[in-house]
Amino acid sequence: MRLGWAWVRRGAIAVVLIGVLMVGHYTLPQVDVVRVVGTENRRIEFGWNSFFWASPDAGTATLGAARDIFFIQAVDAEGGAVVFRNEDTGWGWPPYFKFSSHDMQAIASSLVSGAEAPQWVAVTHYGWRSELLTIFPNVLKLAPVAGPEVRVIPWGGFAILGGLALGLLALWRVLILLRRAYVDPLWARLMRLLGRDV
Repeated sequence: MRLGWAWVRRGAIAVVLIGVLMVGHYTLPQVDVVRVVGTENRRIEFGWNSFFWASPDAGTATLGAARDIFFIQAVDAEGGAVVFRNEDTGWGWPPYFKFSSHDMQAIASSLVSGAEAPQWVAVTHYGWRSELLTIFPNVLKLAPVAGPEVRVIPWGGFAILGGLALGLLALWRVLILLRRAYVDPLWARLMRLLGRDV
């Protein structure tokens, strides 16, 4: 029986760990080098996948199940299609505090280029592209680069992970100190009351 509970505990820990990794992969910034081929503004009717879309732009009405969304169409170095959405994150999750989707759409429109004279752009984004779920990564930053071979290091993601690691270490240390100061003496007292050696 003990072996069975150990597997249940390990399974629960694995599920939580996979969930944390998925949230981290979705939320942390990533960089793709692409060529912008078009931009558009499309009216979207939200359904069961609305969880993956950002909240409405700051200052706009929040009622209703439809709103206009900016999209940026691009092509990667291998010729594969890449589509991004361009939404403000506002004060919501993830906390990128992006309020510049209209300005970013204008910049993206100015970076549109053809195959004969390509203008390569490093697109910093978060999120996933899923055709099945009809979700798109959200653009955070656009920056022209020299070519498709340029590798951009996502320092922002490293900084966020480093800050989270430091925060978790600090929390772990606080929990250890609290256990030593309060839980261990209380446990020892309880064991003495029950007549057991600690």
